Amino acid sequence: MDEQTDTTREFFDGLAARRSEPLLHGVTGTIRFDLTTDEAVEHWLVHIRDGDVKVSRRKAKADCVVTADRDLFDRVVTGEVNTVAAVLRNELRIDGQAALPLAFQRLLPGPADSARDDATSDEGGAR
Repeated sequence: MDEQTDTTREFFDGLAARRSEPLLHGVTGTIRFDLTTDEAVEHWLVHIRDGDVKVSRRKAKADCVVTADRDLFDRVVTGEVNTVAAVLRNELRIDGQAALPLAFQRLLPGPADSARDDATSDEGGAR
């Protein structure tokens, strides 16, 4: 597959390798990510049990299903696109327990801090 496909695969592979994620302590449930391309639907199933995480490629029943275009999700996992903003624009759909992907969002990188860096780097600031 192409370079963008590697972005999402690397994200989920890295998550699977960690096995335990302190940012998800207290969270339990399953999230299936259905990522669409022109050719197919790619499935990623994430089991979370009090911060312990397992990732598989199964299309199985889940507490929550997140559906998105694969290119969009690649931009989500790099921090270029905010998950909540994508939901509000109807670019990403959440079916089931919406609290799960909101908790999962803690694992995603934030947006580029260029605007914030510009404001904080100017020590004089707005007067």
